[in-house]
Amino acid sequence: MSHSETDALVLNHRDASGVVTLTLNRPQAYNALSEGMLEALQTALDGVARDEQSRVVVIAAAGKAFCAGHDLKEMRAEPGLGYYERLFAQCGRMMMTIQRLPQPVIARVHGTATAAGCQLVAMCDLAVAASDSRFAVSGVNLGLFCSTPSVALSRNLSRKAAFEMLVTGDFITAEQALAKGLINRVVAPEALDAEVAALAGRIVGKPREALAMGKALFYRQLEAGIEAAYADATSTMACNMMEGSALEGVQAFIDKRKPNW
Repeated sequence: MSHSETDALVLNHRDASGVVTLTLNRPQAYNALSEGMLEALQTALDGVARDEQSRVVVIAAAGKAFCAGHDLKEMRAEPGLGYYERLFAQCGRMMMTIQRLPQPVIARVHGTATAAGCQLVAMCDLAVAASDSRFAVSGVNLGLFCSTPSVALSRNLSRKAAFEMLVTGDFITAEQALAKGLINRVVAPEALDAEVAALAGRIVGKPREALAMGKALFYRQLEAGIEAAYADATSTMACNMMEGSALEGVQAFIDKRKPNW
């Protein structure tokens, strides 16, 4: 696959305020995560991580669906343990890159998000969904338990809610996804872009350093015991307090003025 073809699988746009929108662009395949799509997403995310002008990332999708998960036709074309291990490792690496980005990442969900597509929503820091969108980890219906999506899902939902989705493969509605903790907002389809923009707008004005330190700490402490989590958070907060933006922010609060960031 040529570089230009790979690039076309993910459209990349940064607006004047620093909001980067990465749009999955395989609408005819419901944005299935082919090897090419995973590679294009990885390249785009790596670029955003290095871009200090990028403040917030939105992951969106073209066509009727957000993401149908792995490309099953591609997966069946080359059956072999080594191939599958490489494919799922490639996908896992891309998913972890989202969590490791210094910028907050918002999923803009419409249509369906299934299997690794549902995993993608779960791995984003925030998610806004259209009211007619639906979510499932449906691999079990094909005899393939959604093991890798289960890692993300079980860190968003309660255990029993996640396990029920994994063993039934059933769809849940946007409202159910909101109640279960998979997404942050549900809005009418025609209001989706405005809601995503409003949420991104609440974030872009915050200091980049504080967001980057805070996001990294947030996910580290989730995987730690409470004492280690507090030790890490204490150190992070002390370092954050020494950042110029925090010193200015606190002084501005004391002076009853807007911070000069």
